[in-house]
Amino acid sequence: MAFKSPPPQLSPSLPILQKASGAYKLWHETLQHFPRLERFTLGVKIDGLFSEVLEYILLAGYSAKTQKLPIVQRATTKLDSVKFFVHIAWELKALDNNKYIRLSEPLTEIGRMLGG
Repeated sequence: MAFKSPPPQLSPSLPILQKASGAYKLWHETLQHFPRLERFTLGVKIDGLFSEVLEYILLAGYSAKTQKLPIVQRATTKLDSVKFFVHIAWELKALDNNKYIRLSEPLTEIGRMLGG
């Protein structure tokens, strides 16, 4: 049986996509430790928004210059929503202080990279 090599990585030249992917991986790890009730309500909401942020960043990376601005604006709006709901999760004690700080730092940096 022959094994295939893994598929090539997408857009390694986009630092913002690398940062956002890293933040999502951190989020995914954190989500597994959410209390059950919040995992299937607030956790799912944050996860969906995070996926949209990644999607918009990827789309912006491949869009023509004239089409980038509205896509980046949507990514920024979705990122702000992620930040808001992560803050709510922290207020509800679904996230402890350390996890909240670890998530907030890359989210803030991604916001700066998006220009917001």
